[in-house]
Amino acid sequence: MNKTIAIPLQGGILCAHFGHCETFAIVKVVNGEITDIQERTPPEHVPGVYPRWVAELGATDVIAGGMGQKAIQLFHEQKINVFIGAPLINPKELVTNFIEDKLELSANYCDHDENHSHGCNK
Repeated sequence: MNKTIAIPLQGGILCAHFGHCETFAIVKVVNGEITDIQERTPPEHVPGVYPRWVAELGATDVIAGGMGQKAIQLFHEQKINVFIGAPLINPKELVTNFIEDKLELSANYCDHDENHSHGCNK
């Protein structure tokens, strides 16, 4: 398994809401082993920017907590797999569980109402 996995972080762990992250962990996996983890600061959060930015970093997959349907669609357009509903743990644990097929995911879709407040549904 060779992948580059992007994980939105807040305080060093998975951010519960994708669009509110401070940084992204970019985790390289070669032959099923983690070979590199880098933290990158994303550009300003504007709808549609993160999927393109993550694609430019070479990501093949995104592991997230909550994410809206539009963002999921935009990632798919960039040929990036999206896994949502991941637990709020550090990126190394997330990717290790992912590699070992032990990552437990629960659907966690976020929406934005007309007042731009956020709601996440598991």
